[in-house]
Amino acid sequence: MRSRPTLLLAATAATALLTACGGGEAQLSAADEPLRVGASPVPHAEILRHIDDELAADAGLDLEIVEFTDYVQPNVALDDGSLDANYFQTVPYLEEQEASAGYDFTPLAPVHIEPLGIYSSTLTDLAALPDGATVAIPNDPTNAARALRLLEANGLITLADTGDAAPTSLDVQGNPKDLQISEVEAAQVPRSLADVDIAVINGNYAIEADLVPAEDALALEEAEGNPNANLLVVRTGDEGDERIQQLEELLHSDEVRQFIEDTYEGAVIPAS
Repeated sequence: MRSRPTLLLAATAATALLTACGGGEAQLSAADEPLRVGASPVPHAEILRHIDDELAADAGLDLEIVEFTDYVQPNVALDDGSLDANYFQTVPYLEEQEASAGYDFTPLAPVHIEPLGIYSSTLTDLAALPDGATVAIPNDPTNAARALRLLEANGLITLADTGDAAPTSLDVQGNPKDLQISEVEAAQVPRSLADVDIAVINGNYAIEADLVPAEDALALEEAEGNPNANLLVVRTGDEGDERIQQLEELLHSDEVRQFIEDTYEGAVIPAS
């Protein structure tokens, strides 16, 4: 396994950000103001930092990168005006969040895919998974559905046909190994790895936990045709902001594609 720096957003920094932005009442910044983008530390903030260090100045873009270690607060901050954009989520997750919280956001073009993987601290082959094994999966609806589908794709369970609806643990129809599935907050799943037989971990959290998906995962989601690409999200109506258009162009540049391929070695895959 390789060692990677873990970057955390302190609560005091988040508070300072909200205060500086007028407690969430800030309007879209003028074109000469920094573009405030919320991101998960790995790989999103790392990709943004590469853009800030290597590409932004030539494009006339001033980036302010704000890191979040969960999947909830970046949308809260975007909605209340503390951020101009965020970069951490997929369209299925965004749609679930919009339905539950009433957000009015617009996703831009897919940037990269972080395949979910099945990991174990004790097994080297899924075929050796014992009957009654314990399984940890993320607890948010979107990633829980992805995890269940990955378990099904590897012959561990079968799911009822839920049509367009995301499957839940209640939709497990066949469970020949009598797996005991527990749902854990996505960021905490890697920490549960020592306490379960297998865990389904989001790509970004796997990397933060010093796991190398291409080497350490017992199984990975397929990248081709995967609808769960990560992308830039903005408040609806802000798509025309010149700064957002500049960042969007840079996120899809050949330089950023090369950075992703060289840095993450298959753990993060450019979407196009």
